[in-house]
Amino acid sequence: MLANDPLPTTVAGVAVASVTLSLARRADRFPDRTAVVDVSEERLYAPAETVHEDRVSYGELSAIAGRTAGRLASLGIGAGDTVCFVSRNRVASLAVLFACRRLGATYAPICHWLTPATVTRPFEALDPDLVVSEAAQRDLVRSIPFDRSVTLEELAAEEGASIEPSDGVDGGSESGDADDDPDTPLLALHGESGRPVAGFSARAVEWNCITAAVTWGLSAVDSTIVCTPLSTVDGLFRVALPLLYAGGTVLLDRAFDPGDALTAIADHGVTTLACRSTAIRELAASDGVAAVDGLDRVLCDAATPAEALAPYLDRGVPIARAYGRLECPVALSGSIDPDRDDGGSVDDVDVGRPVLDCRARLVDADGTVLEGAVEGRLQLSGPVLADGYATTAGTDDDWFDPAAAATAESAAESDPDRGRFTDGWFDTGETVRRDEDGRYHR
Repeated sequence: MLANDPLPTTVAGVAVASVTLSLARRADRFPDRTAVVDVSEERLYAPAETVHEDRVSYGELSAIAGRTAGRLASLGIGAGDTVCFVSRNRVASLAVLFACRRLGATYAPICHWLTPATVTRPFEALDPDLVVSEAAQRDLVRSIPFDRSVTLEELAAEEGASIEPSDGVDGGSESGDADDDPDTPLLALHGESGRPVAGFSARAVEWNCITAAVTWGLSAVDSTIVCTPLSTVDGLFRVALPLLYAGGTVLLDRAFDPGDALTAIADHGVTTLACRSTAIRELAASDGVAAVDGLDRVLCDAATPAEALAPYLDRGVPIARAYGRLECPVALSGSIDPDRDDGGSVDDVDVGRPVLDCRARLVDADGTVLEGAVEGRLQLSGPVLADGYATTAGTDDDWFDPAAAATAESAAESDPDRGRFTDGWFDTGETVRRDEDGRYHR
């Protein structure tokens, strides 16, 4: 499935024989702790700022994942298969992910923000064995070039024995053999436009969870509300999976509404907020903005301008800009420090230093590594990288060449969303600046 050979993602001196990205193990340790709260409006046209609460414990989420795995298995899904999932944020999004983990299958969420014209793009790289969708996405699903699909309601009606891990660990064996197979990633995520598609092994997913938790100090006492689709790299990797990994609580809403989000933040004592620039602005402009005063941290997009952050800084809310890509979800981050002025502007944004499990370097047009304060092309390495691009062709002949982008005569001659995996590094093709303190600026 992956276009490149598996990357060497083992940190020197650390032996990784198996992974613990196991919902079942967490359910055994703290079964009654709240894992997910669905705060979606109960009625489609419910008044603004009214929410319907549906709490799911770790024990319940693990049981749901087991039943879902059994139903998928009854439909013929097993190790090495791919399940595409088309839905807004809901508990089932996570249940199907962990069900695929138990089956050794690949979970490929398809963003409902795609259009009928762009939703076909992920399927140029993916050859799914099944598409699961919510009924609300029926029009989008009709545009998908694949005819084996079931709705969530149909999946729930399917008979199948619940699948529980025999050794108490989701996915594979204790030796981790299943995770070492580059042709069977746990996750396949697509870019904003529907392409490219990158594959993540369970080990890469776990390293991203560990890195995010350590970088931003996430723990079991933390909670977040997800403001972007769980089918996007920031919605899934920035705090949702890391918080579940740490034993925290994730609040889900079908669609982002600033009033509803602020109500949920206040009612549930949310500690962590990770948003894109638009949501940052809309929350700050809402009447209930005082709810953000109780946040321990806000993580915003690298490109979020300083003026959009001012209302939060004025309230003493700790903020950090974070930079990541489809191929490297967590790469650079500023520090969580309410007294530090990030400064910068839309054109020159300080995004901090590389996170703990990611290395960054700058190279010139010839690929020579640059030292010190300098501007160059950003390359990333480490266990947080995706294992490669997914392609049904299984070749890398069409990979984007970053050096060629500068001389391309038209946008059609290059794919600006695609980088290149080479020699254990990912070349982003992006030009950034590093200052004398080792901080990176976009």
